[in-house]
Amino acid sequence: MKQIALQDYSVSIGNMWAGLQNVVDFNSVSKYFVLVDAMTREYCLPEFLALSRLEPDAIIEIQAGEHFKTIDTCQHVWNELFHHQADRNSLLINLGGGVVGDLGGFVASTYKRGIKFIQVPTTLLSQLDASIGGKVGIDFLGLKNALGVFKNPSAVFIYPGFYKTLSDRQLKSGYAEALKHALIADKPMWEEIKINGDIRSTDWISFLEKSLLIKKRIVEIDPLEKGPRKALNFGHTIGHAIESIALDTDATLLHGEAVLLGMIAESYIAFTKGLLKEEELADITTSLSTFVDFEFDIENRDLIYNLVKGDKKNEGNKILCTLLNSIGQYAINQEISLEEINAGLNYLEEQFDLKNV
Repeated sequence: MKQIALQDYSVSIGNMWAGLQNVVDFNSVSKYFVLVDAMTREYCLPEFLALSRLEPDAIIEIQAGEHFKTIDTCQHVWNELFHHQADRNSLLINLGGGVVGDLGGFVASTYKRGIKFIQVPTTLLSQLDASIGGKVGIDFLGLKNALGVFKNPSAVFIYPGFYKTLSDRQLKSGYAEALKHALIADKPMWEEIKINGDIRSTDWISFLEKSLLIKKRIVEIDPLEKGPRKALNFGHTIGHAIESIALDTDATLLHGEAVLLGMIAESYIAFTKGLLKEEELADITTSLSTFVDFEFDIENRDLIYNLVKGDKKNEGNKILCTLLNSIGQYAINQEISLEEINAGLNYLEEQFDLKNV
């Protein structure tokens, strides 16, 4: 088992079951609960309970999907915790993907002014995106993660054995997060992972450790996202908007898929600003495009613009974005215009021939 130590908790990768039991015992909790969605209850919970040998006081289930990352779902979980008489020494174990981890962490952080929680992310994306950094929250008014807090878990446990429950599409979505880490901060890693014909043959323990160490370095410099941590938002300004509009269609996008599109569009904007070289843009576009095997729609430009203008990273009337200076080097707080966003979206249209679909 690999372990990445942070300031007040650790991320364990691999055979984590003894460590999980130790953390639960060490915290001397009065009661503990496991939060799942419908998918992880069916596909992950049986193995989790069998291998961990934990006997939770209750299993709390929420509906699966980004649509349900809302205050209404929080109320359901809070009600369940009150119903089962959870006190301030209780513990919530969040077993699931990004929605379960984000929402569960937010619920735990606000229930009776905060109870402890453990993250057990079950998707590659949630393991890479949410294991380090302590961001928890929910969507509000159509804006992703508009409500939330910074709150670290008691521990994070990553078990690659859950990947057998994931589709290839879900794995590729998670892989996009590692590609992002490499693009902003590790050019050698980018060269190593940018083309992967068989993702399932990946040495996951080593892969996860390398990617998470990049995020650790950035987060420890800037835990509250006042400066360098904004680098992790690369691809998100445009990507979040594309993801949000897809929620109301029959072609819902996974988070990593939307970020892939955002990284391509924002790389083009960086090129037009003279930050990225033409050959770097070509390398990024060609490599990332191999992972884009899904349908998407960016026709409603006005809605995309409105969502981008409401992005929480903006300041005043300025749309602020993280761009690349080159592969492996980021530039935060880059002001971009609606015209530049439109140009980035046009670039996506050209690359994927959307006008002729």
